Amino acid sequence: MTTQLFESNTRGKADFGWLKANFSFSFGNYFNPERLQFGMLRVLNDDIIKGGMGFGTHGHANMEIITIPLEGGLKHRDSMGNIGVIGFGEVQVMSAGTGVEHSEMNASHIDEAKTLQLWVFPDKEEVTPRYDQKSFDIENQINTFVNIVSPNDMNDGNALWVYQKTFFHLGIFDSNTCSTYQVRIPNNGVYLFLIEGEIEVNNHVLKARDAMGIIDFEAFEIKIITKSKILLVEVPMN
Repeated sequence: MTTQLFESNTRGKADFGWLKANFSFSFGNYFNPERLQFGMLRVLNDDIIKGGMGFGTHGHANMEIITIPLEGGLKHRDSMGNIGVIGFGEVQVMSAGTGVEHSEMNASHIDEAKTLQLWVFPDKEEVTPRYDQKSFDIENQINTFVNIVSPNDMNDGNALWVYQKTFFHLGIFDSNTCSTYQVRIPNNGVYLFLIEGEIEVNNHVLKARDAMGIIDFEAFEIKIITKSKILLVEVPMN
C-alpha cells in the first residue's frame, strides 16, 4: 500500500467575500502542477457560501459532478428544467455530457451554506445530460460506510450513479473504533477526505479537512481517534 498525506492547510484558497473556498486540486486561479487530480478525480472543492449568494449560470460538459451539502442548502436550476433545493443529508449528481448550464445559489438569505463539490472524469463522453439527487440517512447508520455513488453498471439501486467506475462512501464513526475498506475494483485508488474528527491511517494521523491518497492496496484499516465523518472516493487511477 502506498499513501500520501495532504494536510488541510496545503490546499489552494480563495476568498471572494461571498465565497470562501478550499481547493484540493488546481482550480480557478489556484494552480499546483503536483496537484492536478487524483486518478479520475479532478475537483474537490470545500466551499462556504454567504447567505443570498452563489454561483450564477455557468456551463459544464463531459464531467460527472457530485455535490454534498454539509450545512444549509443550495437552490439548483439547470438547462434540463430541474429546479429545486438540495439540503443537508442529500447528495446531488449531474452528468454534464454534451453540455449543461446550471446555477447554484445559497437557499438561505441569512445563513451560510457549506458544501463539498467533486468532479470526476467520465468513462463515457457526449452522453445526454442527466440530473438526480437523493437523501441518505448517514446519521442513523453510525460506524459504517454508506455507498452514496456507484458506477452506472454496478449500482444496486440504493446509491446514485455516474458514468465512471467510481464509488463514493460517506460514514460517521464513533471514537475508539476501527473500520476496514476493501477496494471494489482492483487497481483503483482511494482519496480519503476527513470532513470532521481525527483518524489514523497507515501510521499517519489525519485531522479535520486533511486528505490521503491511497493506491496499491486490497484493503486498509482506519483507526478512529475521535468521532469522525469521512468521505471515501474510490476511482480508477488511469
